Amino acid sequence: MWTREIFGTDVYHLVAAFVIYSILGWFVESVYMSFCNRRVTNRGFAKSPFCPIYGFGAVIGYLLLGPLKGQYVKLYLAGAILATVFEYLVGRLMIRLFGQLWWDYEKKPFNFQGIICLESTVCWGFYAVGIVHFLHDVVNRLIDSVRFDYGVRTLHVILLIVAVDYIIQLLKAFHVDVKEKREQIADKCYSFIARWY
Repeated sequence: MWTREIFGTDVYHLVAAFVIYSILGWFVESVYMSFCNRRVTNRGFAKSPFCPIYGFGAVIGYLLLGPLKGQYVKLYLAGAILATVFEYLVGRLMIRLFGQLWWDYEKKPFNFQGIICLESTVCWGFYAVGIVHFLHDVVNRLIDSVRFDYGVRTLHVILLIVAVDYIIQLLKAFHVDVKEKREQIADKCYSFIARWY
């Protein structure tokens, strides 16, 4: 499974990049929001330092925008537009699923429904250029610096921890009494884990 190729890259590199970008995105946003709020702020949905929206956004963005490498203006504009559309769709989905948005641009100028704003759109374009021209090469070198078998084991551990963390937070978000359904939840977790080993 890990060596199967998708979009010209093996699954191992795609998943590892997703994990790195998810952690890096959490870190950058948490530091930025801690600075803005003047107190330590965890910007993730769960307790773990992991924001999958950044992982998906960076990996999908790189796959779609990689062919524009060297065409800075086109890359910037395409990155700004695609990331803004992605942010809007994720925001609408969150409102539909959870009844709330985990960010709020209402006070930002040129915002739309508090979900997207011009300031973020401008930043997304710069992020796209940065990821395609600089960061993704660094991420790939980091992935390649770890032995494949160690990398796979590390990914299993990280993804398992994140999955458990997100399951717990989703149960809380949907007001499921975990103590009441502990045995059912444990059985489902074990069957989920068994599929991966």
